[in-house]
Amino acid sequence: MKTIRIMPCLDMKNGRVVKGVHFVDIRDAGDPVENAAYYEKEGADELAMLDIAATVENHKTRLEWVKAVSNVITIPLTVGGGINAAEDIELVLKAGATKVSMNSAAAKNPVLVREASERFGKDTVVIAIDARRNPVVPSGFELVVAGGTTPVGKDAVEWAKQCQDLGAGTILPTSMDGDGTLKGYDLEFTKAISDAVTLPVIASGGAGTLEHFYDGVVKGGADVLLAASVFHFRTFTVRQVKEYLKGRGIAVNL
Repeated sequence: MKTIRIMPCLDMKNGRVVKGVHFVDIRDAGDPVENAAYYEKEGADELAMLDIAATVENHKTRLEWVKAVSNVITIPLTVGGGINAAEDIELVLKAGATKVSMNSAAAKNPVLVREASERFGKDTVVIAIDARRNPVVPSGFELVVAGGTTPVGKDAVEWAKQCQDLGAGTILPTSMDGDGTLKGYDLEFTKAISDAVTLPVIASGGAGTLEHFYDGVVKGGADVLLAASVFHFRTFTVRQVKEYLKGRGIAVNL
């Protein structure tokens, strides 16, 4: 039985943790360093930090944010937003990240995925796949880039397979239809991705109840459960989620 990992996510804008609904209606969710330290203490297995405005505002990931957060944790840190080249990856890793998450840049230049994998190691490369429902593409899920603002006419599930072939180490699918809604992960989308690849899959977008986490594993096939709102606004602690999952027969590190 695989051991499921819990991954709080720090969505960053202007130096603060923020959280929105459907990638908009942003509200403040605290200081990133305080949140990071708290989540590690609570038993988080990994942490994500995504600069949600980087691509839209055309700036690089703020390295000072990465350094500040990495200095207070020992768990793996995945950093994304504004990473467009191998040089960006190198700087983010040197600043303290364990892995990098790419979305728009990888979709625009798939060769970057292979280059990153070969240069920094497969386990370093996380491909974030934001999608929305569109019956025109075969899987019914269309890839969306630039912080959820730009659909690209590409099938999101086929893109996940392509990323695996290019050397990605992890896939992080987020359904724009579910993001921030607290109505549960988009299990259909998560399952479509987990069925299509053999890589670890991170369920993301919409967790609002303890059962949603369980469903992410059992119905979505996820290996890692990412959440933001329920942790930032203290609806649940990481430990509560883990104890619930363990009580329902899911292997976790307590």
